Amino acid sequence: MGDKYIISEIEKNHIQFLLEQKKRIDGRDLSKFREVSIETDYVQKAEGSAVVSLGDTKIIAGIKAILGTPFPDTPNTGVITTSAELSPLASSYFESGPPSEHAIELARVTDRAIRESHVIDLSKLCLFPGKSVWILFIDLYVLNDDGNLFDAAVLAAMAALATTKIPKVKIISEENAEIEKLEETESLKIDHYVVSVTTNKIGNYNIIDSNRKEENVSDARITFGFDEEDHIVSMQKGKLGVYSPDVIKTQVRECLNVSKTLRKELMKAIPK
Repeated sequence: MGDKYIISEIEKNHIQFLLEQKKRIDGRDLSKFREVSIETDYVQKAEGSAVVSLGDTKIIAGIKAILGTPFPDTPNTGVITTSAELSPLASSYFESGPPSEHAIELARVTDRAIRESHVIDLSKLCLFPGKSVWILFIDLYVLNDDGNLFDAAVLAAMAALATTKIPKVKIISEENAEIEKLEETESLKIDHYVVSVTTNKIGNYNIIDSNRKEENVSDARITFGFDEEDHIVSMQKGKLGVYSPDVIKTQVRECLNVSKTLRKELMKAIPK
């Protein structure tokens, strides 16, 4: 994810040599995802939560819902805000302090996939236009980084949102926008189930779900967000390498096929 990620030339050459044999350092095929594990309701004090593992990569997502004021330019819609924390305990490359550019990118890519796929009808989060709406905070915590944080983060955020329960409210005064939160809750309505699939370019080869060592030697990266109707809802390119239009088209098709498997894992993890 950056210049400070260092890998030896010997290891880099070994990874590229294996790719020429259509192999990877962990034995997977070029488009094979690592084992996916999704556990919901992981944090009891959150309105919704999930922990996701992709191989040795592990991320927790927690949802917090508070009543607040909408933005002036969108008075009739609720608010979603996403943040990510890269703890030094998760990787020797992460540092304490303000959010790094990598944490900001992780949060933005996750937020964009959710927002652009219209996972939630934000108008349903509005209680009093211009005065009171639900604000949903999606907090991502990386517990261990072994590559492909983007896809793990989107899975975790979606699983957490799909199990989120928001307090019901009683209107005390419409004139003063006075509301009382009740003990009873209701499930957050999910309209679309988005997943993301990330492909990394190493030399002339493109691989899906890169581990940390593969990411370190990659030249370029693209993350595609797909909804359940196979629409591309978001796309983020990273690193300095370039893609030809034909390669991008090929990667879209391969990533789309993988997205169907990921969505099945997501839906299996969500309690019916």
